Amino acid sequence: MTDSEEGAKAWLRDVVGADAETMERLDLLTHLLIVENDQQNLVSRGTLPFVWQRHILDSAQLLTVPRETLPDGEWLDLGTGAGFPGLVIAVLQPDRQVSLVDSRRLRTDWLERAAQALGLGNARVELSRVEDLAERKYSVISARAFAPLEKLLRISIRFSTPHTLWLLPKGAKALHEVESLAKNWRHTFHVEQSLTDPAAGIIAGHVAGMENTARQRVSHRRKGRA
Repeated sequence: MTDSEEGAKAWLRDVVGADAETMERLDLLTHLLIVENDQQNLVSRGTLPFVWQRHILDSAQLLTVPRETLPDGEWLDLGTGAGFPGLVIAVLQPDRQVSLVDSRRLRTDWLERAAQALGLGNARVELSRVEDLAERKYSVISARAFAPLEKLLRISIRFSTPHTLWLLPKGAKALHEVESLAKNWRHTFHVEQSLTDPAAGIIAGHVAGMENTARQRVSHRRKGRA
């Protein structure tokens, strides 16, 4: 766990390997966020004195929490809001394409301005509801407190393959959401401890899809008549 802004910056340098140029970009992101937060409520004002811990590190830790090697390929950040974790991932991994999706125009306008100011040619901002987003497959899908797990899977499973890695910061209810997930979801989700909140967890893993429950009922009926 990190308990200071300087500790968060040291973690980014030591663990993620952020060089001086990357740290300058992240510092610019924090400045842009603070300025824009006076115009629209991007994040809680109470978190701004701890912006490196609560938003930068909280996003960057997704690169290290999985128990496996992070897959190459495009990253989809759903309900990205102020750009967390999407903008941070795009800064830390400039060779990876990152799609940031939000349904609020004020937010996407801010994201486009921020991406331009940060020189992020690898960040694509999309103004869309998840339900209306064009279907394509992604290597990594993230969503930071965007929707309950069951609903999130139902509206976004079409962007996933069995090899897609899901990284979902979920707060204190992470384990409960995994345990409450309908049994017909075929998944390998587990919960990792957040580095920024001792009470919070991050759901990580893969989803193969849903069992065809209707087909299962027919199969059971046939077996019962045999």
